[in-house]
Amino acid sequence: MPDTPISAPRTAIVSHRGGAFLWPENSLEAFRNTLALPVEQAECDIHLSADGIPVVIHDTTLPRTTEGDGPVAARSAAELVALRLRGAGHQRVPLLSEVAALFRGRPMQLQVELKTPPGTRPDPELLRRTLAVLDEAGIRAQCRIISFEADLAAQAQAAGGLAGVIWLFEPALLDSIGAAGVVGVAQAHGFSWVETHIRALDEALVARLRAAGLKIGVWGANHDATIRKALALGVDAMATDDPVRALELRG
Repeated sequence: MPDTPISAPRTAIVSHRGGAFLWPENSLEAFRNTLALPVEQAECDIHLSADGIPVVIHDTTLPRTTEGDGPVAARSAAELVALRLRGAGHQRVPLLSEVAALFRGRPMQLQVELKTPPGTRPDPELLRRTLAVLDEAGIRAQCRIISFEADLAAQAQAAGGLAGVIWLFEPALLDSIGAAGVVGVAQAHGFSWVETHIRALDEALVARLRAAGLKIGVWGANHDATIRKALALGVDAMATDDPVRALELRG
């Protein structure tokens, strides 16, 4: 029996790390291919190099996704862009400026996640330098800054000129402070949009967040069951490693 598409026109599809199930994550190839899809948004991850240049890579260390080793922050931008992505042929670690150039003049929005190494405070330069790159490309207005760090997300919101800001929270935080605590953090910082893992979301939490006037995003909607769950719950956006399958199921 063929799949029956789920009608959820208000659920935007976000190509997570450029569609990590389909192409090398956070690669220029992934973002080029994502731009050829009828999805609404793409997502990338940002760290600063040793010389303060925003580079597109998820982990704080290099071995999982590149042929290098050690911390990302210990390498200069020139060293990082010379590293090949693991199992990706000629693809290498891209600069944010290279990804931003792909989105210039395109209708698709770009989510930019500001990454902070565990156990450290956010680098105040991370947001400033990221926004400078987006401004240089002329795409700040089509970008959303996303972060697990509420204070950093609030700084992005105060900077203005963005398509939006999303505060990310782990399921463990929900377990610790409950839905009321999550709403409290969001309201204290003036956030209009929050996002968590799909496994943490259910109808009760959706209702609680909606009652507080919050928009809702999820990540981890990577397989049929979780994609269908996100669509059925009517979230505003779902980040998925398989945007092609998400498009098929959304209909």
